[in-house]
Parts: sequence; C-alpha cells; structure tokens
Amino acid sequence: MLPAQELVHPVRLVRGVFYGWWLAVVGAVIMVIGTVPLFQALSLWLPVLSQSFGWTPFQLSWAFTLTRVEGTVMGPIAGWGVDKLGPRKMVVIGLVVFAVGFFLFSRTANLWMFYLSFVVVSLGAGLGSWLPANTALNNWFRQRRSTAMSIPMLGFGLGGVVIVPLMAWAMGWDIKTATEIPGRLGWQNTALVVGVIGLVASGPLALLVRNRPEDYGQHPDGIDPDSVAGAGPRQSANGGAVAPDYTWQEAIRARAFWLITMGHASSSIIIISVMFYLGLLMAERGFSLGQIGSVISVQTAVSTAFILVGGLIGDRIPIRLAIFVFSFLQSIAMVILLLAETLPMFYLFTILMGIGFGGRTPLTTAIRGVYFGRSNFARITGISMIPMNIMFIAVVPYVAWMQEFITGSYTLPLATVAAVSAVGSVMFLMLGNPRLSPSQRRRADVQRLITRGANTPADD
Repeated sequence: MLPAQELVHPVRLVRGVFYGWWLAVVGAVIMVIGTVPLFQALSLWLPVLSQSFGWTPFQLSWAFTLTRVEGTVMGPIAGWGVDKLGPRKMVVIGLVVFAVGFFLFSRTANLWMFYLSFVVVSLGAGLGSWLPANTALNNWFRQRRSTAMSIPMLGFGLGGVVIVPLMAWAMGWDIKTATEIPGRLGWQNTALVVGVIGLVASGPLALLVRNRPEDYGQHPDGIDPDSVAGAGPRQSANGGAVAPDYTWQEAIRARAFWLITMGHASSSIIIISVMFYLGLLMAERGFSLGQIGSVISVQTAVSTAFILVGGLIGDRIPIRLAIFVFSFLQSIAMVILLLAETLPMFYLFTILMGIGFGGRTPLTTAIRGVYFGRSNFARITGISMIPMNIMFIAVVPYVAWMQEFITGSYTLPLATVAAVSAVGSVMFLMLGNPRLSPSQRRRADVQRLITRGANTPADD
C-alpha cells in the first residue's frame, strides 16, 4: 500500500523525472485557471459589457486602472507573502480570492460593481498564479530556468487557444444585434462557472506545489553540487558558475534592476493595450465576437509555440539579446494592427504579436533570477512591478481618452504605445553580464585575502 505522501504527490510514481519539471506542468495548470479567463478573455468581456450596459471604452478602462493601482500597492506585499509563506500557501489564497471575484462579477448590475469585481479577480490572479508559480520554479532551476519558466506560460497560451473560443461560445453574445443567443450560458453564468472552477481547483493544485528542492532532499536542476564538485565550474550563456544572490535592498540599487524593470514595463504596455482594446477595435470595424475569438486564438496558438522557443533560446544565448529581438517584434506587430482593415491583416498582426509576446514572456520573468538569484526572487519581482503598474495605470485610460475625446481613433495612442515599447526593448541591450551582489563580492575579497595569507611563507 502506498504511503499517504505518495498519494498526495502521485507524480512520484513516474520515476526518473526531476520533480521540477512536474512542478512546471502544475504551474501551467495554475496559469490556465488563474489568468486565462481574465486576461486572455478580456477582449471578449469588454465588448459584451459595453453593449449590455452601454458603457464606453473610457468608462471600462478605469476598471483596469483600478486593478493596476491595487497591483502597485499589492505587488511588494505579494512578493513578501510568497517569500515568507511560500508559493504553496499563496496559490490557495490567490485562487480563492480569484473565485470570489468571479462570483461578484457574475452578479454585476452597475459600473461600480464591475470595478469592484474586476479588482478582486485581478488581486486573486496576482496573488495565486504567475508570481508563486515562477518563484517555485526559480527555486527549482538554475541552468534550465528559462526553459522551465516557459512551461507555465505554455499553459497560458494553450488556455487561450482552447478556453477563449469556448468562452466566446458559452457567452453566446451577438455583437450585431447586441443580444444573447438562446441556448447558451450567457456571460453572467460563464463568469459563475469560472469562479466555481477556481474555487474547486485551489486545494488540489496547492498540494502539488513544492516550495524548494532542498526541502525534499533534492537540488536545483536535479544536480547534486557535491557530485560534480570535481568536474570544474559549469558555465552558461547567462553568467558564471557562481550565481548572483541579491537582497532586495541590493537589487534596487543596481543599474540592472532599473533597466530590467523599465524595459519590461515598456514592452508590456503593448500587450496590455492589445488585450484591452483589440476586441473593441475589431467590434468597431464590424467584426463578430466569433471572429474576435478566432484572432485571439491564433495569437495565443502562435505565442504558445514561441513561449517554449523563447525559453530554449534564453538558456542558450545571452538572455538580454533574446528579449530585445522578441520585444522589438511586438512594436512591428502593432504597426500592422494600426493598418489592419481586413481579417487577413488582423491574422498577420496576431502572428507577429504571438511570436514577439510568446518569445519574450518567459524571458522577462527568468531574467530576474539570472541577475538577482533565488533567495529574494519574489520580493524583488514584486517591487519591480511598481513602475510597471504605474505605466499600466496611465496607458489604458490614455488610449481610451485619446480615442474618445481627442482623435476619434486608436491610431495615434496605439502608435505611441508601440514607440514606447520599442524604446523598452533597447534597454535590455544595455545590460551587461550578471554580476555577484555587493555582499558576495565582499565575501569573495575577504576569502582571497585569507587564502593569500595562508599561502604566504611565514618569516623564520
């Protein structure tokens, strides 16, 4: 009879597979449940809400702005929680909050209730999905970090391919007549189902999360450092044999921290703008909810493939170079979007955006582990989200305000977003190689002095 611990972790039954890879698969499932119904499906929710309640894009944009205000405050707190409580507990907390948010959303009857539910859903997604999943993987991997972190994002991508069209069908909303299609769930019951799934899945998924390999007698990458001690240091494309290990105080004083933070923020506002405005823009140009869903599905299919490609590339060449190429491609895709009037043009846009977004996504997460190490990954990442959220607070209402009150179109504001993203991609080129933290360098200097003294012959 199997012991209880084996039953709790049934993947132990598959021998010879480093558990870190199973943890990456668990992270993918967490991303499907905790992010896809909110972020990937945003281009479905917004046109439906706009037509159902008569809300303008400018009014809708403030829901996202409020979530970024919340994210600015909660980012460092979430990072502290993951570092102190561990990823496992934060997955439970986050998915339960996420479920409560969708329960509230399913009962939305006015604008303020929508704002509240959207903030709660976003809070749950922030606490329980991306950050704890990647923090656990950062603990379990070093040499294959980018590849491992690409797997949860594969879940994000595959979820978009499958879940978004399924949600579009379940909502059953006819954009041309602004009415629900009989025989479908409707948007409110679809939101209710999403909440139930999040609540039911929170406990089982958390049981499969393991915070650190050392807690289970294992080591990062499944490699015992003692067993390779005589083989010499292993060099990788992203640093030397000794990994950096920064405190958050050391990190925020480092030039690399601000280049990564602002580069990531600048390259991320483009995908946030696409998620928020793609559906509204396509609906404005006469496309149906099904066509919008198909465009999102193609983008997520392409990004899913390039998430893994990006992770593999990031482990083999300097990660900063890979991020630059993929991020700059996003700006090119945005130019195509601004020119798109036909469905094939939208598909061209979505293919290029999928390559750029998919390729850079695991890398902009992994790069913090590459440059700052394992010990304070979640806290450093949470702090670095503050400038990003401030930019998010500004960009979504900016685009809506320009479109609604100034230009009457999305062209100028989205072109501005594309230009900022291009500048952000260049910031990654300015990074040098990863360096040891100041405290590590001091310890190394002391050790060299001790070694030099021990090797100096004593006076007769």
